[in-house]
Amino acid sequence: MPSSDESHHERELGGQLLASVSRSFYLTLKALPKELREPISLAYLLARTADTIADTAVVPAGVRIECLDDFEALVQGGGEQVRHRLAARIAKDFTGSQTDEAERRLMERFTDGLDWLGTMSGAALKAIRQVLSRIIHGQRLDIRRFPADGTLRALSGEAELDEYTWLVAGCVGEFWTEMCAVEKPESFEPGTDVEAMKALGARFGKGLQLINILRDIGEDLRDGRCYLPGTPVEEVLRESRVLEPSWQHWLGVCRGHLAAGLEYVCRIADGKLRYATALPLLIGVKTLVRMEAAPWPRKLEGVKVSRIDIGLILAEAVIACRSAEGVTRLYQRLA
Repeated sequence: MPSSDESHHERELGGQLLASVSRSFYLTLKALPKELREPISLAYLLARTADTIADTAVVPAGVRIECLDDFEALVQGGGEQVRHRLAARIAKDFTGSQTDEAERRLMERFTDGLDWLGTMSGAALKAIRQVLSRIIHGQRLDIRRFPADGTLRALSGEAELDEYTWLVAGCVGEFWTEMCAVEKPESFEPGTDVEAMKALGARFGKGLQLINILRDIGEDLRDGRCYLPGTPVEEVLRESRVLEPSWQHWLGVCRGHLAAGLEYVCRIADGKLRYATALPLLIGVKTLVRMEAAPWPRKLEGVKVSRIDIGLILAEAVIACRSAEGVTRLYQRLA
């Protein structure tokens, strides 16, 4: 029987569909306290919808940007004319273009996510709209910088990479913090400054996005994207290994962000929330260690943590997350 804590939309969309597109992060979403589970799950589903629109490279860049504009307008409360236009465009250009079955279903049901958003109100609705606006802005920037035309391009400098990681992930850490403060005020240790937690949450999110960038370096290069700035594209085209010093530099930046993530987790008072928040951190630092140990050719293939490793982390985290000290010990051992 479905839980009485769940809304109709959460049961319909927050189950199999969300699990199929969120992979390991679904474990975090389902572990959240009930006060936080619905708004954060909905925000994630909408962000994945926008991400699928942005990443459908067979669709021309201009069309993808127009569809993101329409999707953002609908998130902000746009009318039926925009909804019908986007639905027709997605059915025509996006649904059948998905090679992943889960993303195809996500495209088919994108209006259901908007209907779910229509049940939100107050601070939760405002926060979801704000974080989606920032994420979609980051996705539009990404399309303009990397239009998938067969030409390798790179970000111009560290500021662009920092901006991108904040727009698509760092702002999520701020959103997460705001939801905790509003929906479950006892989330954090007494006396905790929410603005300071937002800053830590932003670094936590940027660290998780940097893991994705470092892990996907080979795939991104093959798709014409180089997120690591500072190396002339001509040199990268001759020999990708010239990126290794930059890769190591951003690995160090990532470690610093994850350390901020650990501080964030340790300031959480609620045990269930501490566990949910710690999971991506613990899996992330394990992934970082695996990537660092891999030779460059293996890095280009993409290094991932196995299902067995994830299962072990989940099991150990159940005990470790009973206290901040326990989480710290587990993090340090994994790191």
